[in-house]
Amino acid sequence: MDPLARKTFNAGFTDTKYRQFLNRLNGNLQNPIPFRVAETPIFLTKDFTSKLVDAGNSIINTILQPDFKDLTERAIPDKWRVAQENDHPHFIALDFGICKDANGQIVPKLIELQGFPSLYGFQVNLGDTYRKIFDIQNDKTIYFNELDKKAYLKLLKKTILGPYKPDEVVLMDVNVPEQKTAVDFDITSRYLGIPVVSLSDLEQQGDQLFYDANGEKKRIKRIYNRLIFDEIDGDPNIFDHIVDIRQALDVEWITHPNWFYRISKFTMPYLTGDYIPRTQFLHELSQIPPDLENYVLKPLFSFAGQGVIIDVKESDIFHIPDPENWILQQKVNYEPVIQSPDGGVKAEIRLLYLWPDGDERPTLAINLARLSRGKMIGVRYNKDFDWVGGTIAFMPC
Repeated sequence: MDPLARKTFNAGFTDTKYRQFLNRLNGNLQNPIPFRVAETPIFLTKDFTSKLVDAGNSIINTILQPDFKDLTERAIPDKWRVAQENDHPHFIALDFGICKDANGQIVPKLIELQGFPSLYGFQVNLGDTYRKIFDIQNDKTIYFNELDKKAYLKLLKKTILGPYKPDEVVLMDVNVPEQKTAVDFDITSRYLGIPVVSLSDLEQQGDQLFYDANGEKKRIKRIYNRLIFDEIDGDPNIFDHIVDIRQALDVEWITHPNWFYRISKFTMPYLTGDYIPRTQFLHELSQIPPDLENYVLKPLFSFAGQGVIIDVKESDIFHIPDPENWILQQKVNYEPVIQSPDGGVKAEIRLLYLWPDGDERPTLAINLARLSRGKMIGVRYNKDFDWVGGTIAFMPC
C-alpha cells in the first residue's frame, strides 16, 4: 500500500467530508445506495499493482486454453443450461485478498472468480466522487491499460452495445427495483442509454423477445444479463408464467448465462501459481490434509458465500453427500494493511475485465474493492463497523 497517499488522506479526512461524499454519491440516483460505501479508497503502489496484473494474466491464460470449455462442461447445472452459448464471456471478475506471504511480502491471493458483470457503471461514479471530495491527485487512476474515463466508457459501450442501437439492448435482472445493484443499473443506463427491465417484463413472439417502451413494443436484440439463477431457484414453476430464457431465442447474451458457471469456484482447481491458493475438488481428494485448519470447504453452486464451512473438521468432509459439487481450498489470510484512524483494515480487490466481440482477449479495465474488519469480507460480517464496505483502488498512472 502507498504509505504517503494513506498518510495524506487520513490527515485530511473528516466526518463532514464523508457525509458530503455520500450526499454527492447519492445525489442523482433514483434511490439511495443500499450497501455501505467505505470512508476511504485503497491506494496501491506500482509494485503491488504489477503483481495484481500478473496474477490476473495467468488466470486469463487458463481461461483462453482451447480445452477450457471441455474442462468446465460439468460446471453448468442441467436445469439452468441456456441455449446458444457463445465462444467467450464478455465480463470477467477476479477477486484477490491482500495478504502476506511466507517472506513477509504483501501479495494478492485469489479468492474467487466469475464470468459475470459487476458494478462496471457504479465504480466510475465512485472513483470520480472520491477524487472530487477528498482531493485525490491526478497522478492516480482507477483504470488499467492506460484507459481514462472517456476510453473506458467507449470500451464499455463497445462491449455491451456492439453494433446495436441503445434501445435494442436491455439490461435485465430478476426484479430490478429489489436488487442491491440497482444503483449500478441506473448509472449504466445513463452512460449507455439502454433501458432496464425485469425478467417479467420480457414478452415473446415466436423466438423473438420484446419489451414495452412507453406503450411501444421494442424488439430486443441483445440482453445485458444481470440475472443469477440462484435468485429464482426457489420457484420450480417460475417459467410457467414468464418467458423461459433457457430456450433457443433470437437474441444475443452479454454475457451468456452459462459463463457464470464456467468461470467460478469450479475453475479454481485448474489454476496454479504463486497467487493461487491450493484448491481441489472434494471427490478427487486422495487424502485429507494434516493441517485441515488451514482450509475452507466451499459448495460449487452457491451464491454470496452461502454454505461455506470456515472451520473444517474431518467429519464435515465425510458427511458431504455430493463431494463432486464441493471444493477444499487453502485458507487465504487477509492482512490488515489499510490504516484507519483506529487500526488496520482488511481488503479485497476485484479486477474487472471487458471482452467485446472481435477482441482476441479480455482487457483489464477497472477495479472494485471492499474493506472488512469482520471474519469474512461480506456485508453481513461487517454490520457494526466503520471504515468498511465497498470502495475502489487508486493506482499510480
